[in-house]
Amino acid sequence: MLGLNSLLIPAQENNLPGDTLAPLPQQRTIPVIEYSFQPRQLILPASLITVGAIGTAIDGMNDFHLFKRNKRDKQIRIDDYLEWGMLGWVFVCDLIGEEKHHFADQFFILLLAEGFNAGMVRGLKKWVNEPRPDGGPHSFPSGHTSNVFLGAHLAYKEFKDTNMWLACSGYAVGAFVGFTRIYNNRHWLTDVISGAGFGILSVELAYLVYFPLRNAVVKKINKNRENKWMVAPAVTPYGGGLSLVYTF
Repeated sequence: MLGLNSLLIPAQENNLPGDTLAPLPQQRTIPVIEYSFQPRQLILPASLITVGAIGTAIDGMNDFHLFKRNKRDKQIRIDDYLEWGMLGWVFVCDLIGEEKHHFADQFFILLLAEGFNAGMVRGLKKWVNEPRPDGGPHSFPSGHTSNVFLGAHLAYKEFKDTNMWLACSGYAVGAFVGFTRIYNNRHWLTDVISGAGFGILSVELAYLVYFPLRNAVVKKINKNRENKWMVAPAVTPYGGGLSLVYTF
């Protein structure tokens, strides 16, 4: 440590009786967050995707309908809004419960998960090219359902340790959206099942990839903050000045 006092100022009568040196400001470091991945976390999404894929591949399975719908029945349009609105569900839950990670981390995890989800779902839609119940193309898997379950599962990951009711709340919305996709004659049941699996899988992959990348960047930033010059005021009964400190 190299200390240098300079720019002395005449002391005043009401100065402190003993020599004092103002404490140096401490460098604030960004915390490193450890994330433990367990393979069993992939069992649920893998099972849903497998069931949906097998159902789509077997001839006749897609002819299974939960109910019959007349063409004159009015369609439910709220699923078009919930598809994207549910991506922000975790931030709504942040206002109510105690989340596990900072909202900035949640935001980047959400972006990463949506990237995984869009790549897998859109790629499969074009590759499989399964006809929709109403005759349209690209039925498998359901993009609406995958996006909603992505938002729901992100909230689950963030609140499962503090508020289970809040953590599971998004899944009810996801089930409703899956129902509306079938009711509107836009998807088969197998599309909805696989869509839910892809949404959940996207979040698990995002957590797995994000935290190692984040921690590598944080460690680099914290390291660069070391070995810096620091300047702090120095005050004594005989005068004042600046303390110049450098850590080797």
